[in-house]
Amino acid sequence: MKRLRWQILVVAVTLVIVALLLLSQQPISVPVLPEAAPGGVYTEALVGSMGRLNPMLDWNNPADRDINRLLFSGLMRFDSRGLPEPDLAESWGASSDGMQYNFTIRPNALWHDGQPVTTDDVIFTIEVIKSSGSLFPQDIKDLWSQIEVKRLDDKTLQFKLPEPFAPFLDYVTFGILPKHLLESVPADQLANADFNLKPVGTGPYKFDRLLTSGGQISGVVLVVNKDYYLPAPFIEQVVFRFYPTSALAFDAYQQGEVLGVSRLTADILQAALMEPNLAVYASRLPQLGLVFLNLNNPTAPFLQNEKVRHALLLGINRNHIVSKILQGQAIVADSPILQGSWAYYNEVEHFDYDPDKAASILKDEGYVIPAGGGDVRAKDGQFLTFTLVHPDDAVHTQMAQAIQADWALIGVRIELQAVAYDSMVNDFLTPRNYQAALADLNTARTPDPDPYLFWHQSEATGGQNYSQWDNRTASEFLETARTAADFDTRARLYRNFQVVFTKDMPSLPLYYPAYSYGVDAQVQGVQVAPILYDVSDRLALINEWYLVTRRTLEQTQVPTIQP
Repeated sequence: MKRLRWQILVVAVTLVIVALLLLSQQPISVPVLPEAAPGGVYTEALVGSMGRLNPMLDWNNPADRDINRLLFSGLMRFDSRGLPEPDLAESWGASSDGMQYNFTIRPNALWHDGQPVTTDDVIFTIEVIKSSGSLFPQDIKDLWSQIEVKRLDDKTLQFKLPEPFAPFLDYVTFGILPKHLLESVPADQLANADFNLKPVGTGPYKFDRLLTSGGQISGVVLVVNKDYYLPAPFIEQVVFRFYPTSALAFDAYQQGEVLGVSRLTADILQAALMEPNLAVYASRLPQLGLVFLNLNNPTAPFLQNEKVRHALLLGINRNHIVSKILQGQAIVADSPILQGSWAYYNEVEHFDYDPDKAASILKDEGYVIPAGGGDVRAKDGQFLTFTLVHPDDAVHTQMAQAIQADWALIGVRIELQAVAYDSMVNDFLTPRNYQAALADLNTARTPDPDPYLFWHQSEATGGQNYSQWDNRTASEFLETARTAADFDTRARLYRNFQVVFTKDMPSLPLYYPAYSYGVDAQVQGVQVAPILYDVSDRLALINEWYLVTRRTLEQTQVPTIQP
């Protein structure tokens, strides 16, 4: 009996083990999170009005550029840090001397009408850029006039530059036009072409139709391009509606007419932040607010003293300017290179507001409050007083007044002179007829961080080096970085340049402004680019946005246990 019970026990245990093994072979259903699926309509309120849907004609119309961003493609594009990446080009390469660039167009790149994209389209577009029919700035036209363009075959072309120029890739992001549809249109008639209202491009979306109201164009409807050379977007249809102001665009969102607002200006930003279902995104613009100091003006010789310049920077409450005057729509700047760029040096020296230290520096330099009374520091009869020219708009005026009050606390007196912005550039900065100037440097649509034009010593006379900064070491870094093809080398050179800049402080960086826009929370997959080199860059990753989701059960098979 004992032997029998033992055998029965062995059989029972064996049956249990076999049952467990059999159960383990059954698929296990594991629920997963919702995943993006094709479908849906995204409607955005654009601030502005439509002109012509042609990338040769949209230079001065942000609303047109927003739409063209989805309709047309360039050979290259830039990521959020300003690094180049292929777009219509499948690959690209540069010669070691930086004077020759080769591009190969993707074999599956098609126009929206089904025709293949070829090098002939690229060459045709460059000729249009150079013509009187395009609205591209003259300096870009001049650049292309100096470049030799060579067709190698249907999909490959070559550019030969007259000299090395590392920022060249900035200039191959233009939207390419279809030669087969436009070659019969004279350049001077391009603005009147029917194509501008029925565009054919290569982008992720295709033109569908115009919306009209009261005889005016009120919107544009785009549909997904299923033959796109990259993965097609999830959202099937994008509708843009035009509004004259941000306030009216925001009102359209509140009325449920749109899911996104292209720009949230300061007057509506707080209300937008209170909307429970509106996700507000803010990105830096490629601009720098600063105080230019004229280092070669004999009426203000103290500005040639780098310690005085550092004291002036320490004496400005830049956090107050950002938080109060700009309502948080900016960040404090410490470098002439945009924070977030691949060339920005994260360890660059930061100068916090410190009026006591500023006053101490001035005192150490011999500038003291006269014993006979007064509140302005002087040295050898030279008072720390000068004029600050500033734009005559409300925001810049408030900033100038805040700087005036801050500097008064450290014994520096300035007079304010408000002028129109064009006048400030033409009558004060360009002829170097100023002592200090509150201004903005705008490098929109040029992701390459090259600061050569503003700070190289060769630009001090006749160029845009308005401070007339004459530092050979800094200039050498800029020269080499402008011609080097390797990004690691350029990053090192720009790091060195920023170190020299903050040590010398030829002008006073104040802030990088921000751009805010809103997208309803039901639109998922929206990512924020830290820098908008163009405001249309907020749509750069629209391929990843989605409105429709699907749920699936993932069946996971447990591996078989081998005996």
